[in-house]
Amino acid sequence: MKLNSPKDLDIKKGSRIFLRCDFNVPLDEFGNITDDRRIRMALPTVKYLLDLECKIVIGSHLGRPKGEFNEKFSLKPVVKRLSHLLQMDIKMASDVVGEDAKNKAASLKEGEILLLENLRFDARETKDDETFAKELSEYGEFYINDAFGVSHRAHASVHAITKFYDNNHKAAGFLLLKEINFFYKLLKNPVRPFVAVVGGSKVSGKLQALFNLLPRVDKMIIGGGMAFTFLKALGYDIGNSLVEDDLIEEAKTIMEEAKKRKVKFYLPVDIVAADKFSEDSMVKYVTYQEIPEGWMGLDIGPASVRLFGEALWDAQTILWNGPMGVFEMDKFSRGTSKISHEIARTHGTKVVGGGDTADAVARSGDDDEMTFISTGGGASLELLEGKTLPGIEALEIKE
Repeated sequence: MKLNSPKDLDIKKGSRIFLRCDFNVPLDEFGNITDDRRIRMALPTVKYLLDLECKIVIGSHLGRPKGEFNEKFSLKPVVKRLSHLLQMDIKMASDVVGEDAKNKAASLKEGEILLLENLRFDARETKDDETFAKELSEYGEFYINDAFGVSHRAHASVHAITKFYDNNHKAAGFLLLKEINFFYKLLKNPVRPFVAVVGGSKVSGKLQALFNLLPRVDKMIIGGGMAFTFLKALGYDIGNSLVEDDLIEEAKTIMEEAKKRKVKFYLPVDIVAADKFSEDSMVKYVTYQEIPEGWMGLDIGPASVRLFGEALWDAQTILWNGPMGVFEMDKFSRGTSKISHEIARTHGTKVVGGGDTADAVARSGDDDEMTFISTGGGASLELLEGKTLPGIEALEIKE
């Protein structure tokens, strides 16, 4: 796959750039940004364009406003944080392709930035509408996509827009290139032993990724709610724990395939069980064979942490996607946090697959120890499934 980087484009002082970023950051109930990692990760591309004294128009989405204006999803907190990080004033449009945005874009001076309002305030964005894409393309003679987190969607600002740029006028930003390189290297040529740590609530969301990873890994560790589907497939009573009965046969197939390929397959050996799904529930530490009737498993126990830690110790490449329990509740966050520490102290390449896993690593204070933390949960998962992402395919240089 051949993609241009911003350095491959003939960008000059005063060139107009339309830059698609992923500033879909989490906000608290007061509208304050709780994690600005996605904004910080986009800075290398933004600073490169500022150094060239370009006129930059940035487009992003935030949340799911369903095609209409909603103050709750405004990018105003983003423009404030971006201004602070870049130590410069940034203009903000009150619309996307309306009069205010167009006037402010037309009056941009060299080395200035305009942030458009939330792209998803226009219903045409999620419909991959070409008319809307054409209007966006008029903001820049060059188009750069640095929004990995949304590149698995065929949306107007990442997919249809590329039809209005030839090979010499479109590129992947530095963050997008970094994301692609890490995941392709993982899947094509990992340094071994290669261990995949896969968690999260459901097997259904990760099924294809598991099948795609099996031929590539040396060890596979399963945690989170999805582990109970595998434990039930082995014939154990899992109480009221989360289970996908319709996927028990697939779980058996995955375990048989692992055995056939001599992939070491690890499941939790002990569980933090609770009588109800609540912060004030009663808790017991039990083996996977002793979950009390009517109780549910909500985290992995200390013996599982130790077992998984032993399996990780000699790893040269680790891919982690999905928490080990309901880490949002303090009572059930310890397993995820401990595994984060175990992964952090290994000496190999450690890649974290975005979304909840990135949040868990941040909560555990292990960000600086990880080699790479992806900005896109859904996008990274689709890459692991072996899918081609529409936003990346649209940037491909075709001879």
